[in-house]
Amino acid sequence: MEKTREILVTNDDGYQARGIHVLTQMLRGYGNVTVVAPREPQSGKSVSLTLDKPMMFDVVEKTNAGDGLGSLRVYTLTGTPADCAKLGINIYLKEGRLPDLLVSGINHGSNASAASIYSGTLGAAVEGTLYGIPSVGLSINTHAEDPDFAGTLFYGGQIIDWVLADGIKRGVYLNVNIPAIPKDQIRGIRMARQGAGRWVKEFDHRVNLRGKHYFWMVGEFEDQEPVGAPDADHHLVDSGYVSIVPHRADTTDYEELERLRENWKLDR
Repeated sequence: MEKTREILVTNDDGYQARGIHVLTQMLRGYGNVTVVAPREPQSGKSVSLTLDKPMMFDVVEKTNAGDGLGSLRVYTLTGTPADCAKLGINIYLKEGRLPDLLVSGINHGSNASAASIYSGTLGAAVEGTLYGIPSVGLSINTHAEDPDFAGTLFYGGQIIDWVLADGIKRGVYLNVNIPAIPKDQIRGIRMARQGAGRWVKEFDHRVNLRGKHYFWMVGEFEDQEPVGAPDADHHLVDSGYVSIVPHRADTTDYEELERLRENWKLDR
């Protein structure tokens, strides 16, 4: 008898976000789903962990399998996405197993280009990768609260099929970004690299009535790619393609390691 798949789901928009709800329902078609998601939005937290205070944990829902769908259990945590992934993994470890797949999302907003560095969505995927769990971050390129997810579910489902069939190299997680356009206007899926870019004019400086200075982070994205760069993820998404970037949890630059070792006459 074939073992039922176990899938761990989290996000950085919080457990009430529309994206995680539609993702969870889709993934129940693949197996049993456990959701551990932040109680409040946690965007931009990358792989940060909560070390200075206790995290409160609550049970939101438990639903048995049926009608062709796997079981569902939903928990919230007053922590970061990486906290949530770590706790979810430990729930499975106490049960004597690991999930077969971790999916983080569906994030409201792009995680292409430099956004991938700050992304809490991808921070959770990093955590899964450290445990050897195939991990995917899914994002739609809009911050709308209730966008059209048809294209994201169609292409995201196709990518999940491939991951479950072929796996992902150990130490690698996938960053998937999907255009926020009607499904029939999406031009297809492309493998990509992290595009070059950064944010400028990042702070709105204000002074309150008591003369205290404070800042809101705002910023404008500055594209640092040549016009029409064919494999930059943010350019592909802007052109109507789904982009997939394989990222490594090991961030070592091995070529630079060897160059510096040689030039600085080390290890001799």
